[in-house]
Amino acid sequence: MPTHYDLYQLEDMSGGDKEFMKSVVEAFLSEIPPDLESMELAINNDNHKMAYQFAHKMKPNLEMFGIDLIREISAMERWADSAKPTSAIRPQLDTIIELTNNAIVEMRKDWKM
Repeated sequence: MPTHYDLYQLEDMSGGDKEFMKSVVEAFLSEIPPDLESMELAINNDNHKMAYQFAHKMKPNLEMFGIDLIREISAMERWADSAKPTSAIRPQLDTIIELTNNAIVEMRKDWKM
């Protein structure tokens, strides 16, 4: 049983179709790591608009896998509309990176990818 992510929404959406679920997991594993890196790079470069775009893009995928980062992603979106320095969003970014990477490692192990 996964501890860093949840399959409830994916199982519900797929009707239990394991092949479909596997393809969604594969898509997550191919898209999220580069998006996560790009979001971090955008923040490091104080590019608020780009950070927003990646946070917003990742949000539905994180929610689908029960990775509870809605507060951090929402904070990232709010930060992107501000003139606050990167230090203001660093704790949320660190949490997003840590929890997402934990889920990625676990998914790769669970799905043998």
